[in-house]
Amino acid sequence: MIQTRRSLLKTVPALAGASLLRASDRSPDVPELQFPKEPRARLAVTSYPFREFIQSPTNSGYDPSKPGMDLKDFPGFVVKRFGVHNINPLSSHFRSTDRGYLDEFREAVERAGSHMAGLGLSGGSFYDSDTSKRKAAVDYGRKWIDIAVIVKSPSVRQHISGHRGSKPDPALAAESLGEMANYGSKRNIIVNLENDNPVAEDPFFLVDVIERVNSPYLRALPDFGNSLAGHDAAYNERAVTAMFKHAYSMAHVKDSVRERGELYRVDLGKMFAIAKASGYRGYFSMEYDTGSGDPLEGTKKLVEESLKYLS
Repeated sequence: MIQTRRSLLKTVPALAGASLLRASDRSPDVPELQFPKEPRARLAVTSYPFREFIQSPTNSGYDPSKPGMDLKDFPGFVVKRFGVHNINPLSSHFRSTDRGYLDEFREAVERAGSHMAGLGLSGGSFYDSDTSKRKAAVDYGRKWIDIAVIVKSPSVRQHISGHRGSKPDPALAAESLGEMANYGSKRNIIVNLENDNPVAEDPFFLVDVIERVNSPYLRALPDFGNSLAGHDAAYNERAVTAMFKHAYSMAHVKDSVRERGELYRVDLGKMFAIAKASGYRGYFSMEYDTGSGDPLEGTKKLVEESLKYLS
């Protein structure tokens, strides 16, 4: 290993867990992340369940009747309330994408003794038959990969947007997302795909796309509960197992999902067992489903349960 890389790694705080290296100092072929082994250090908290509190012009979930916070306050809030030193914020929760604000946010994360475990992006039309829409999706993803470098996030989660009357096209999606993954490879940023939307982000569709691209920079982000909605526990287990075969840096933990008034319960023990059997070494981000109750108590419980299964 060359001296410049060794020197850089020594400067990364112990809590950071994953190292971001300069493109000139690394091989572009494989991600160079180092994950923590201690159970609590593997946990993160996503900003999504707390969207009602986060003030941002692009956050449609903000509730002005509730105590507000800037996203810069979120890492300190997570450390204080949950004892977790990794965060997984959404792009829509950033008050600005100006370089000055991004620098302030990165500094706030560092002051809190926290670390960016991942960055969640909005959707893009990656399999649209309209070439211009696919290009716009790739351009959007590239913009946020550059932002991920600035805020020191090792990965981005890219949502795939579907549209009514259009069947998901794995070939077109692979072509577009392959471009995005290639861009990420030059910056050591992982692009993760999450099983979220039941059509555009069906877990087996995502696996098909990932296998077609066949890049270490395009990975799966298994969500423990999203594939329960409209299905049963056996389907969710197959879906999560398939996703973990391609997971690398991030998984979302939830113990329940409420969809159209129906509550689905997640077997956390089974989900963590699947992750362990797959050899997964990355982060587990708490994403409590707010339809199931209070995000503060719900996230606290998820942290406690996750530590039990990881210990």
